Amino acid sequence: MKRNMNSRTNSALKSLCIGITAAGVALTLSACGPSTSSYPSGSSGTWGPNNPTGKERSPGIFGDDGLQIFGGSESSSGGSGIGVNSFLWRASLDTLSFIPLLSADPFGGVIITDWYTAAETPGERFKVTTYILDKRLRADGLKVAVFRQVRDSKGDWVDLAAQKETSVKLENAILIRARQLRISTIEAED
Repeated sequence: MKRNMNSRTNSALKSLCIGITAAGVALTLSACGPSTSSYPSGSSGTWGPNNPTGKERSPGIFGDDGLQIFGGSESSSGGSGIGVNSFLWRASLDTLSFIPLLSADPFGGVIITDWYTAAETPGERFKVTTYILDKRLRADGLKVAVFRQVRDSKGDWVDLAAQKETSVKLENAILIRARQLRISTIEAED
């Protein structure tokens, strides 16, 4: 009797598992049908969160926001299809050109340098991470983080805080260079 009860329970559990699995597969496959979603796409020619300038945009090589790395129809306003302001991006690369790059992501707007040791201070090295946070050329669209290490008596690198003014000076140098690039682009269009 007890064995008969266990086999009934096992049979019922198997049937339940098969039913749940079948229902899950059916729900998953039903989600593969045609979509009726209406997401915003492209520029409507009017001002809005997807079009801060209000200008009608011509599509790039890969669609409305394209892959127009350093050019495109919006060069005077700083748009370029790379996800961040092209003037800030180029100015950051120009300003940090004396430090070897470790990583540069134009779509995420992050530039990470490798460690840099100046010839005058061989026991100290710096690493810089630049974040471009906006598609517009704005001072608050840029953040620079500076990391500093010094050698201890054993020869190991030890983390120390970099002076706050170092990152501010780098941000200012990048902003000045970005403005110069923007002005030269506008003058070239005239």
